Amino acid sequence: MGEVVSSAPGKVLMTGGYLILERPNAGLVLSTNARFYAIVKPIHHEIKPDSWAWAWTDVRLTSPQLSREALYKLALKNLTIQTVSPSDTRNPFVEYAVQYSVAAAYATFDHNKKELLHKLLLHGLDITILGGNDFYSYRNEIERRGLPLTPESLATLPPFSSITFNTDDADGGNCKPEVAKTGLGSSAAMTMAVVAALLHYLDVVKLSSSKDHRERKDVADLDMVHKIAQTAHCIAQGKVGSGFDVSSAVYGSQRYVRFSPEVISSTKVADIAVPLSDGITEIIKGNWDHDTTEFSLPPLMSLLLGEPGTGGSSTPSMVGAVKKWQKSDPQKSLDTWTRLSEANSALEMQLNLLSKLAKEQWNAYKSVIDSCSMLRPDKWIEQASEPNKEAVIKALLGAKEAMLGIRYHMRLMGEAAGVPIEPEPQTQLLDATMNLEGVLLAGVPGAGGFDAVFAVTLGDSSSNVTKVWSSLNVLALLVKEDPCGVCLEKADPRTNGITSAVSSIHIE
Repeated sequence: MGEVVSSAPGKVLMTGGYLILERPNAGLVLSTNARFYAIVKPIHHEIKPDSWAWAWTDVRLTSPQLSREALYKLALKNLTIQTVSPSDTRNPFVEYAVQYSVAAAYATFDHNKKELLHKLLLHGLDITILGGNDFYSYRNEIERRGLPLTPESLATLPPFSSITFNTDDADGGNCKPEVAKTGLGSSAAMTMAVVAALLHYLDVVKLSSSKDHRERKDVADLDMVHKIAQTAHCIAQGKVGSGFDVSSAVYGSQRYVRFSPEVISSTKVADIAVPLSDGITEIIKGNWDHDTTEFSLPPLMSLLLGEPGTGGSSTPSMVGAVKKWQKSDPQKSLDTWTRLSEANSALEMQLNLLSKLAKEQWNAYKSVIDSCSMLRPDKWIEQASEPNKEAVIKALLGAKEAMLGIRYHMRLMGEAAGVPIEPEPQTQLLDATMNLEGVLLAGVPGAGGFDAVFAVTLGDSSSNVTKVWSSLNVLALLVKEDPCGVCLEKADPRTNGITSAVSSIHIE
């Protein structure tokens, strides 16, 4: 009964914003080296002999970065969960993760294993959650320390720094402060890490600690973790979202097509009258028809994320506005979606072609990337001195063209729906970024808004982009693409000296 530590990555949705909500539209989602950790261990080392009669067990949830601790009682018969500590520390994502993970264990175990499970649960569940610094905005902290807006300044913060709040609310009332985030999907990564650690701790799955997804032998176990986390995340959010953030937290970088929402909404999960383990059985056996295909950036390309410092945007309200517009103007909205979908497919096609060219003609590919990384895009075509190089340059320019198309249709959609999908300040920033030396793509990830911007750079050009961004008051983050999904960790990340810088080094 030792401790179990798991971690799951944050994500960047590069293409597929809004469209990904409807099958069969695909989105390209990159997982990152920003990881959320969950540590699960028993609370009590001894259980009192008379405790077999106990119908409740203790659950303690600690979030050191928020200096919060919540205590719960979990009923072992019907798996209802009740708070013991003040209710302002509640975390619905973790509460549902606990309920559904325990329900999954009861639903899949035979009689003997159920007895062992009952005994294990009576020791209580001690859960600690830790989010890598990349999930949160430390911009104010850096400015307060008088440091420049650079990734180097971010790297000086200790790992798992305490989380700053967006307290500059307009009304300045006593409303709960919003945690300032960078839009990497912290709730999905957190839910995933907790579910994975619990299911492994309860012996429902055996997860791998391999960071190399090609070596993973635990695919069936990952599928189980995915179903439970996806359900917990949807119920906690109060709606069945597209699920790409949870999917990338399990499987890593991918091309994703959503599951049919009925697989969760038609089940009895939220139905009080039905025992939770029955609802969970239905979910485990349900027809999960999502489609995930491996995808990552072509070689010698880097993902760069920037925080413009204009505060975050609320994804649900922007999605709501787009849906309202679709209903009010079905013809125009369908037309925009079709064109957006075509531009998304074109970008995917060019990136896949670049990966293929890298495999087949490495020398020509590397030579083009090296030279284009030092040139502005309008000069790239001059590097096409031979057919092999020309093929690479055409694919690069094709990808760039597709990205401009995506941005154009996203802007049209935002204007029509009356929401800032690519607000004017972001447009100016992205146009400037796309014209810099060695920049292939730049855009607003996911649903857009003011959260963050991303760029894909060639070769070593990202340091130049970082400098330009800093001069434009944009803080480049330390986040990089890392295709690894959820996995077991060897130890508590606070004790084994992992910092975001170290865990981000991954061998190509």
